Amino acid sequence: MKKVLEKSEHYKTGMSTRRSVLGDEHVDRALGNITEFDATFQEFITEGAWGSVWSSEHWSKRERSMVTIALLAALGHDEEVAMHVRASVNTGATIEDIREAMMHVAVYAGVPAANSAIKIVKKTYGEMGIDLNKVGGTK
Repeated sequence: MKKVLEKSEHYKTGMSTRRSVLGDEHVDRALGNITEFDATFQEFITEGAWGSVWSSEHWSKRERSMVTIALLAALGHDEEVAMHVRASVNTGATIEDIREAMMHVAVYAGVPAANSAIKIVKKTYGEMGIDLNKVGGTK
């Protein structure tokens, strides 16, 4: 029988934030796939990424969403880009926000990184049933 440890306040806060951003379905799926091998890692990201960084009040979830997507795109973390694009509906980051983030990726991380990420963003929005031909703000 596994020993259940009391979770820290950062963990509890992180889990609440993680659920608000990624959604219960995603988080429940991730938690359901935890093994002894990655349990420590899951606790670490819940406390660190979600309980500290994402839960800080200095930036809004919208701002964090844009920065996170840009960083993930710049680093070529395709699955994470798609996950955070899906999560943007929960953070308030708009399609226009994500488009601007991709422009920053192009300038600061390179056109190939932005091009790859834009393909992922378009595919993800398509899977979400969002028609990118009906987005305002084009020039």
